[in-house]
Amino acid sequence: MHFTDAIDGYARHLEVERGYSAQTVRAYRSDLTALAAFAAARAAAARGTETVAKTSAAVASVGTEAVTLELLRDWLWDGAQRELAKATLARRSAAARGFSAWLTRRSGAPVDPAARLRAPRPDKTLPRVITRAQMDDLLGGLAARADEGEPAALRDLTVIELLYATGIRVSELTGLDVDDVDLDRLTVRVLGKGAKERVVPFGVPASITVRRYLADARPRLAAERSGPALLLGARGGRLGPRAVYELVAGLLAEIPGAGPAGPHALRHTAATHLLDGGADLRAVQEILGHASLGTTQIYTHVSTERLRESYRIAHPRA
Repeated sequence: MHFTDAIDGYARHLEVERGYSAQTVRAYRSDLTALAAFAAARAAAARGTETVAKTSAAVASVGTEAVTLELLRDWLWDGAQRELAKATLARRSAAARGFSAWLTRRSGAPVDPAARLRAPRPDKTLPRVITRAQMDDLLGGLAARADEGEPAALRDLTVIELLYATGIRVSELTGLDVDDVDLDRLTVRVLGKGAKERVVPFGVPASITVRRYLADARPRLAAERSGPALLLGARGGRLGPRAVYELVAGLLAEIPGAGPAGPHALRHTAATHLLDGGADLRAVQEILGHASLGTTQIYTHVSTERLRESYRIAHPRA
């Protein structure tokens, strides 16, 4: 099988059979396309024709029989030499292992060449968390802008209120339809990773903002193409993840603190504030939609670090 055909087939498998998000499928496709180019370059070098190694024709000519443990290790080593982040190398390793396992099942081969493939573990860094005072200031500023009557300003306030109140992912937020929000029960129904549905609670402040948005802003943003989407962009279509990222990044750029400034920072913040307030770890796991409790436990480390910092600042013998 040609490499490019196999990548197309594996991408369909991930999307249809495994229920992976479009973003994850794109990332894996990109990784495997890079692997195909690397395999083509190796083959071209062996023939002494390196100059054509990266053309589309050269890549398309490579067959999946080129996928060996040696090739995969060399590919990851090449990435490490080019100083790719450990998280990127770990994702590449996961993409290669999954792809190789899929090929092995389809071909009926007795041995999966990637079964012994390993990659560096991602660096474990504590996520960025916004303080409660900073969140109050951020929401207060957005509320003041929303009071001026611009529908986009009220929509932006709704975006931040929901991200912070629920801790949902940006893809889950932008995928919401109007009927997914229950303003009587103060819950929102989201479709998470692996097409798993869950119901997440939110508070009264968020419900007040959502009611205002539905009554005053959404009708003014709506267009023929809006459909059932809850959050709408300037042209009336469903608000996309990139627009949310740009909104959050712009807001967090004005707040002191190190670390990523995307929507995930609000997810981290929501989880940490829940634990700081006494929420049970398993309840937070359910709210966030984590498959493993271990994923949620990083927020206990965040809370511990905040406790230590408070101790160091406040205790006379710290």
